[in-house]
Amino acid sequence: MAILIVDENDTNKRLDIYLTEKLGFSRNHISNVLKQNKVYINNNIINKSSYKLKQNDNIEFNDIEPITLDVTEENIPLNIIYEDDDILIIDKPKGMVVHPSNGHYNGTLVNAIMYHCKNKLSSINGVIRPGIVHRIDKDTSGILCICKNDKAHQNISNQFKEHTNIRKYKTIVKGVLNDDEGIIDKPIGRDKKNRLRMAIDENGKNAITKYKVIERFNNYTFVECELFTGRTHQIRVHMKSIGHPVLGDLLYGSDDNRIKFRDGQILHAFYLSFIHPNTNKKVEFISELPKYFVDILEKIRKIN
Repeated sequence: MAILIVDENDTNKRLDIYLTEKLGFSRNHISNVLKQNKVYINNNIINKSSYKLKQNDNIEFNDIEPITLDVTEENIPLNIIYEDDDILIIDKPKGMVVHPSNGHYNGTLVNAIMYHCKNKLSSINGVIRPGIVHRIDKDTSGILCICKNDKAHQNISNQFKEHTNIRKYKTIVKGVLNDDEGIIDKPIGRDKKNRLRMAIDENGKNAITKYKVIERFNNYTFVECELFTGRTHQIRVHMKSIGHPVLGDLLYGSDDNRIKFRDGQILHAFYLSFIHPNTNKKVEFISELPKYFVDILEKIRKIN
C-alpha cells in the first residue's frame, strides 16, 4: 500500500498520470488497479483514471497481486543467424509473438529460446522476457538479439538506449514518395482516442526515422528505414504521418483494393549492428527478405 498527499504542483492533474509518475507503474497497470476499486481518495473509492486531483487529496493506493504466467519451454524451430556464449541472433518469422502476454501464453519466441538455451538466458527482464533486449511486433519479421547473461544484456541494452547501435528495416508503403530520402523527426505518444495505437504527439517522446527509397511503383514505394530512436510502432506511425502508411497495416492504414494483404504490416528488420559485449568489436547481422515480402514485391511489379 502507498499513501500519497497531492501538493500544489499536481493540482488538476489526471489521477492515472499522477500515479504513473509517482509510483513508476504503467498507465495500463494503474487502470487495472482503479477498475478493481483499489484506490481511495479521502477515504472514498475512486475508479476513474480521469479524476482531476485537488491540493491535499489523500490517496491510498493498494496494488493488485500480479498475474504470474507459467512460461514453459517449447521445442519450436528457430532460424538462428548467429550464436556464441553471450548472444543469440534470431530471424523471427512473421506472425510469431516475442514474449508471453494475455492471449499469447505459448508458441512465442521466449518459449522457443527457453528450450534452445535452457538456463543460459539473462534474467534482467524477468521470467516473462528472459534474454529479450528489444522487441518487434508480432507481424514484423526479422532480426532480434537475445542475451544469454546479465552482463551482455546490460551492455547491449545500454547501446540501444544510447542509440549507438544501427537498426534498419525494409518496408513497402502506399503511394509514391517524391524524395529519394528524408528524415522524419516527430515525437510519438499513446493515441488518446485508441489505446492500441501510437500517434504523433508534441508531448510524446522524441522519435527520428530516416528513410531511403529503394524502388518506386505506380502506387507503392519500396523503402529502407533506419531507426535513430526506438519508439513503439515508430516506422508505422512516422510513415503514416507523411501520408504513406505501411502496406498491410490495418491499425494505421486501411485495406488495399489492389494488393489484398491482410496479414499485418509488410515490415522486415533486415539489419542490426552493435559492439559485441565481450570482444568489443563491431558485429553486423543481415536477414534476407522473407518469402511473404518477396511475393508481395513480385505481385506489385506484375501490376505495374
